[in-house]
Amino acid sequence: MNTREAGWGMRDVGKLREPGTGNRERVSFRTQRGIALVPVESPRSGSLRSLAALGMTLLLGASPAFAQAGNPQRPAAATGAPNAQQAPPLDLTAVSLPIPPAGKLVAITNATIMTASNGTIEKGTIVIRDGKIAAVGADVPVPAGAKIIDGTGKYVTPGIIDAHSHSAAEAINEGTLSITSMVRIEDVLRQDGISLYRQLAGGTTTLNILHGSANTIGGQNAVVKLRYGLPVDSLKFEGAPPGIKFALGENVRQTNRNLQPGQQGRFPRTRMGVEDLLRDAFTRAQEYRRDWQQYDAKKKAAKTAAERAALIPPARDLELDALVEVLEGKRLVHCHSYRADEILMMLRVAKDFGFRVATFQHVLEGYKIADELAKAGSGASTFADEWAYKMEAWDAIPYNAALMAERGVVVTINSDSDERARRLYQEAAKAMHYGGASEQEALKMITLNAAKQLGIDKRVGSIDVGKDADLAIFTAHPFAPNARVDMTLIDGRVFFDRATSPTLEQLIEQMKQRKPHVASEDR
Repeated sequence: MNTREAGWGMRDVGKLREPGTGNRERVSFRTQRGIALVPVESPRSGSLRSLAALGMTLLLGASPAFAQAGNPQRPAAATGAPNAQQAPPLDLTAVSLPIPPAGKLVAITNATIMTASNGTIEKGTIVIRDGKIAAVGADVPVPAGAKIIDGTGKYVTPGIIDAHSHSAAEAINEGTLSITSMVRIEDVLRQDGISLYRQLAGGTTTLNILHGSANTIGGQNAVVKLRYGLPVDSLKFEGAPPGIKFALGENVRQTNRNLQPGQQGRFPRTRMGVEDLLRDAFTRAQEYRRDWQQYDAKKKAAKTAAERAALIPPARDLELDALVEVLEGKRLVHCHSYRADEILMMLRVAKDFGFRVATFQHVLEGYKIADELAKAGSGASTFADEWAYKMEAWDAIPYNAALMAERGVVVTINSDSDERARRLYQEAAKAMHYGGASEQEALKMITLNAAKQLGIDKRVGSIDVGKDADLAIFTAHPFAPNARVDMTLIDGRVFFDRATSPTLEQLIEQMKQRKPHVASEDR
């Protein structure tokens, strides 16, 4: 099968390299239903590429009839060639990926409901109306006409929230400057990365997509919901407070890089230089804000249009605009960090300039200064059990999350990885093993606590009446080794259903049953 046989022009097929996937490439196909991408393990593997092309057909639900509809002016392929057998078309109806219908009225019944806020409800029911949780409890009646999802033997949790992601972004680092607060992740979002669908298969519903850690003050973040299959604008989490990425340590000092001959190092190169950069930037932001306040005051005091027209506003500075929002508490700071001394330095800078660091990311030595973090009201978003992979991580321990939570810090377990984001429920379970966190506290580390860190806890993070119906339905207890996600709902819509999701196994089984196509020896 090739793209012309499927009704696509070659201009509609392209290769893209997905960030963070090594040698894997993606083959993209554009049809009337949108774009989707399939990973190809080796750039030189023709057979795998052919399988990827066939898998793409599967993902879009493309059949010969659909291909013809997509290119109505193209005549149907000739049939009846001598000594040839026409292979039967693949039945793709069971593995298509349609846009899910809106969750107008849905009831999940007879399930074990782990609310993350009010304990666990046995044999409970969740009623969803217009994308919101309308009722939850053990004795909730099912409304007439509701679509029923049988939860017998299954567990329902809030949709998982990844507090540190780099998925769905065309670029991660604008590494040319030490301050890049003017750049925005939302400007380079992609809705077609297959990793998003894989994360849905792991119960993940919301991502905090961060700029990378190449800069002391990096770019602006984007909080998204994984509404896979909808246009890119549908990813945006409406009403989520904006944020920005800061970073400390080796990455911003670039001491882990070898400069080429003639290449100059970038300021700062030392930890004291990082602090100086931060203080200088926020001093300039204060002055910039003062200039605008004075201009606005004069404009308001002007009595005539001529007086207002004579006023000259300060020059607009997109870099400082974002930092002014930080000073005014309108933009959340998410700070990449490892060492305790650097974290304390960042806390002092924030206190001196009157803002709060919303989260310290990675924060692998957070257990050493948990009381200080709790006092400052800063959250901690960490790995479950990674340590010693570089010098800054040498003192990391797997007990970090549980110890910080014990001291009153709002803690989350994040992925920082497209792959790990598919199994954050297993990562959270490690907090129970290392440090003895309670079941509910561990669950909160990937749901409610993450919502609090991102300022969206009034909308998501727990199974409570009035919140968005973002839910994950598991085949077993989510912390059990054999648990898998059966369904993932966002706003009451089923965006992942294991019973109907495209799988390579289904495709291969159909291929085995097809009769081979035999070409005539005369052709």
